[in-house]
Amino acid sequence: MNSIDGPTLTTGETPGHDHRHPQRELVVTGLLATLGAVVLTTAIAALARAAGVDFEVPDGEEKIPLSGFAVVTAFASLLGVVLAVALRRWSARPSTWFLRTTVVLTLVSLVPATLSGADIATILTLVGLHLVAAAVVIPALTWRLMDAER
Repeated sequence: MNSIDGPTLTTGETPGHDHRHPQRELVVTGLLATLGAVVLTTAIAALARAAGVDFEVPDGEEKIPLSGFAVVTAFASLLGVVLAVALRRWSARPSTWFLRTTVVLTLVSLVPATLSGADIATILTLVGLHLVAAAVVIPALTWRLMDAER
């Protein structure tokens, strides 16, 4: 008996969601999150500067330029993308390890700002900018890694 309504093959995939290129999806998500973090941190730094935060770090006696926020945010975020790709390839639980690692690295990244000797407004703004960038990039990549684990 040949029936059109015979057994169906289920793949467990979400309709409309292509899992054929999870690595590409992870990289694209990371690049978009990086762009979002760069725009957001640079905009917040510009607003803080307009509000009177001088971003002067006594170590070099010079002010951090707005472009510096963009470059450092992009660099750190792209390192996060590389970490996510590596963990996805070589870890059995990439989302768990990515989240743990990036939270620790974010906390470590706050140390130089707090020890810089800058005024309190600069220190608090630098710490806030680190946390803003992390709040954009870490969840985006973690969720994408969790999606790839399914």
